[in-house]
Amino acid sequence: MGYEKFKILKSTVVPLPIENIDTDQIIPARFLKATERIGFGNNLFRDWRYNPDNSKKKDFVLNNNNYSGKILVGGKNFGSGSSREHAAWAIYDYGFRCVISSFFADIFKNNCLNIGVLPVQVSPNFLNKIFEIVFKNPETNLVIDLKKQTVKIEGTSQIESFDINGYKKNNLLNGYDDIDYLINIKDSIQTFSTKTPL
Repeated sequence: MGYEKFKILKSTVVPLPIENIDTDQIIPARFLKATERIGFGNNLFRDWRYNPDNSKKKDFVLNNNNYSGKILVGGKNFGSGSSREHAAWAIYDYGFRCVISSFFADIFKNNCLNIGVLPVQVSPNFLNKIFEIVFKNPETNLVIDLKKQTVKIEGTSQIESFDINGYKKNNLLNGYDDIDYLINIKDSIQTFSTKTPL
């Protein structure tokens, strides 16, 4: 199942300056019963968003109308803990297309790349600058250019490059998951197989 192509993303952001956010906080274990990717966004950060009576916690950023957008900016060591891919599903299903942090857990990072969420790792100083500017002006946009591998704070001179695996970058640019990629090169695979003796 493919996803929308990722070229240049310009969006306001949701700032979540908490370190060591693990996958059980992103999507609690009791919501892992489904096997399809849809519906998990409803329970993204469930225990942080809602009280036991299902009323919204007013002090949590996802319940703050001042902040919205397709970019989630988290603290250091985002996505640690259990390897559940549902955490990436929940982020995508909620509407985020990019997560920015100064460090990601490897498995979470790869799970994001597999479903069309771009994890952008920036320096601690640049991360702090994003938080500082966004808290002053929630309407600030970030511009994520995947082809150039840069993230820019619009209206400032603040810009930083980020790294990404070349294969995953190509898939994101084309909206491919791993199966889509193989289907796209099936002619090359068939040609190779006919020319290669068993």
